[in-house]
Amino acid sequence: MFDDPFRLAVIIGSVREGRFGPTVANWFLGQARQHEDLVVDVIDLAEISLPATGQARPVSTGEYDSPEVRAFAARIDAADAFVVITPEYNHGYPGPLKIAIDSVHPEWQAKPVGFVSYGGVSGGLRSVEQLRAVFAELHAVTIRETVSFTMAHSQFDENGTPRDAETVNLAAKILLDQITWWARRLREARTAHPYGA
Repeated sequence: MFDDPFRLAVIIGSVREGRFGPTVANWFLGQARQHEDLVVDVIDLAEISLPATGQARPVSTGEYDSPEVRAFAARIDAADAFVVITPEYNHGYPGPLKIAIDSVHPEWQAKPVGFVSYGGVSGGLRSVEQLRAVFAELHAVTIRETVSFTMAHSQFDENGTPRDAETVNLAAKILLDQITWWARRLREARTAHPYGA
């Protein structure tokens, strides 16, 4: 039904000074941009400022009352799918990522979400498992395949290239293939019958 590319929003979840997220993101974006069937929108949470109060939607108007949230909501609404790049901090995901997720609601619904995680011995997978529960509450569909980097700093060379590029590039391809399938099927479904209607 849809031959045109779908829009993939890649969300960089860490905002810490000295963060490793951009290294992981740059590698993943290189993999994603090899797919001609998607258009990538990079949402770096370090570059936007969202109110710490979280979701701010007056029930009476249906409009977000913050220009920052409105701009963020528009980008989330325009996306057909998401990949969240997240570290693991103290067995969890970053607070600013939770604020961003909670800032909007219906814009996430009936869309697929994939994860690329990094961290210490767990490779960030504990943060991913928590995020799966959060996105389920938002009626999003999480992708089973995840790309994770254990002891992430040691997994990349000084140029930001994964040392085991063959393995992680294949993992990224599998993730992107799955998210492509879900993005197309769910876009078809939302077009035929808007979610929640």
